[in-house]
Amino acid sequence: MKDMITGAEALMRSLEHQGVKTIFGYPGGSIMPVFDALYDHRKTLNHILVRHEQGAAHAAQGFARVSGEVGVCLVTSGPGATNTITGIADAMIDSTPLVVIAGQVGTGFLGTDAFQEVDLVGITQPIAKWSYQIRSAEDVPWAVARAFYVAKSGRPGPVVLDFAKNAQVEKTEYIPTKLDYIRSYQPVPEMDDLAIRQAAELINNAERPLVLVGQGVELGGAQQELRAFIEKAGMPAGCTMLGLSALPTAHPLNKGMLGMHGNLGPNINTNKCDVLIAVGMRFDDRVTGKLDTYAKQAKIIHFDIDPAEIDKNVKTDIAVLGDCKETLAAVTELLTPATHQEWLDSFLPYEKVEDEKVIRPELHPAGKSLSMGEVVRAVSEATNNEAILVTDVGQNQMMSARYFKFSKERSIVTSGGLGTMGFGLPAAIGATFGRPDRTVCVFMGDGGLQMNIQELGTIMEQKAPVKIILLNNNFLGNVRQWQAMFFNRRYSFTPMLNPDYMKIASAYEIPSRRVMKREELKGAIEEMLATDGPFLLEACVMEEGNVLPMTPPGGSVNQMLLEC
Repeated sequence: MKDMITGAEALMRSLEHQGVKTIFGYPGGSIMPVFDALYDHRKTLNHILVRHEQGAAHAAQGFARVSGEVGVCLVTSGPGATNTITGIADAMIDSTPLVVIAGQVGTGFLGTDAFQEVDLVGITQPIAKWSYQIRSAEDVPWAVARAFYVAKSGRPGPVVLDFAKNAQVEKTEYIPTKLDYIRSYQPVPEMDDLAIRQAAELINNAERPLVLVGQGVELGGAQQELRAFIEKAGMPAGCTMLGLSALPTAHPLNKGMLGMHGNLGPNINTNKCDVLIAVGMRFDDRVTGKLDTYAKQAKIIHFDIDPAEIDKNVKTDIAVLGDCKETLAAVTELLTPATHQEWLDSFLPYEKVEDEKVIRPELHPAGKSLSMGEVVRAVSEATNNEAILVTDVGQNQMMSARYFKFSKERSIVTSGGLGTMGFGLPAAIGATFGRPDRTVCVFMGDGGLQMNIQELGTIMEQKAPVKIILLNNNFLGNVRQWQAMFFNRRYSFTPMLNPDYMKIASAYEIPSRRVMKREELKGAIEEMLATDGPFLLEACVMEEGNVLPMTPPGGSVNQMLLEC
């Protein structure tokens, strides 16, 4: 007879069998047997003790986004589990593979309002790819194998395992289990040869094709296939925020970022192209603006792995379903080499206007105050444009996306769909574990930093080499900008009274420096990058700086404001 082990020990062995090496978590009553089992697996399973369960979820996201592996977090029941909800929702909308394992009261107590009982499966079903309650120890290997397969297959996403306490302590035989098939679940639709031929024909006959590059290119590892696709047909490309590092910033066909705070050229030419080719993106409202006026003149080709995205927001003429690594290559084979020089040249006037009215004033401000954009660009250039960019949410996020440059893939980690303030700091911690060979720079506002500031404790304990750049303007900047533009400068609860961040950094034994003058910036960045381990650089930037251009809310994608 095989050895009998506890469900908690079965979980440890199952995680090891899935290749897990890093876990982000926080112990508590209903998950204690699992943490006890983890004590004997410390050499193989590196558990990072965060300071809040939301931090665990976001750290696991950061880890997953840069490594391409599944992020794992381990928490207790009740408030421990509900504290991960924001991270689960964030991972769902941004297609991040995550497995959240939460303790639960014993099955005999379910439904009795027991201490720290909450219906986690019921809460998370709408915001996860799969939620499952493990009620017996023998279920563990199967449930873990299924969880990892669902999380990483097809369009990735979060999976929740609700682990009842009795199942953690019961004994079972352990049989190593892996899954690569679930009945009725088709993670990757079969490639349709007719759609491939139709897409190629439409592109070959196009005079003004425009490619929209989404995060799906990164998730599918299709960066080289994308380059071959656009280069063969000489097609300009714009990138969504999450897709920014799928194509090097310096690539001659990369025309910049799409969306509300994107670049003029790709946004305006969206409504001038004759064929619009979306690759692994979901036509988010921040990209499309007013749908009634979005690319009405164009034929739409949509490459996606998820059939639910087709025709969801924008009516598609040709849907190319499947893994874009395969579908892009298949279409590229049928393309006729082209240049579209006249069409490419049409971007130049917009680039010139944007450079004169927005980019140059941001990177070389007339006044004495530092601008957000100049700080971002200076950090990017000091890392030779090779760092991983992590952002929080708000003006810091938009300025980072606009002025950071990318030369390597999987180099942007940001909360796109949910827009979660407090995401940046823990996500950056996760990124340092996912890619310890790369420099991780996180840009934050004073609002977002304070939302999960306790994770400085995690950085202190782990000596995680997070380079924190705080763009401090003493405001909730993004909301303040909207109040300035659309609410007659009625700054309702957006001014921030801030603590002394140098003292806070010192308390957490994190080296730090505050910069108020332009001439101090270069030296401070050099000191930050030369310092082993973490560093907090506080850049005191102009209080009422604005992110431009901007498509006003509800406006058309080609109606971008250059001033406010």
